[in-house]
Amino acid sequence: MVPDLLLISRVEQFLFQEARLLDERRFEEWLSLFSDDGVYWIPARIKQEDPIEEVSIAYEDRQLLEVRVRRLRHPHNYSDQPAARTQRIIGNVTIVSKTDDITLVRSNFTLVEFQNDEQQVFAGEYLHTLREGSQDLKIVQKRVNLLNCDAPMGAIVIPF
Repeated sequence: MVPDLLLISRVEQFLFQEARLLDERRFEEWLSLFSDDGVYWIPARIKQEDPIEEVSIAYEDRQLLEVRVRRLRHPHNYSDQPAARTQRIIGNVTIVSKTDDITLVRSNFTLVEFQNDEQQVFAGEYLHTLREGSQDLKIVQKRVNLLNCDAPMGAIVIPF
């Protein structure tokens, strides 16, 4: 199978832009990358299949994502005081499958978060289900497979 280099480049630029929006705390613009039926999912165990019947770290539809963004902007959001600084690295971007308007993309990520003189490092895999919109790609589902998803962890404030 010959890789579609134009599609791979377009998807990579989309993922890099998403990471940049999050790192720059442009949460409203990040939210606009999701389709109206978009879902953000962080499973609580390796190879978890069902976000509804099993406990997840996060499983948020578009409405809950909007609430998350409003909370991040709220002046009394003490869990984000001082504001966390983040830096993401995205790599190993692979097109898993492609149909007429849906593209499934796998990539690896490293996220470094700095807040209150402490630095945390997260790593894992993203699975983005992207839909071709009228003018651009939209996220139908963003699944974040954390390397340490089954380990104890504190509050997750900033989206992965």
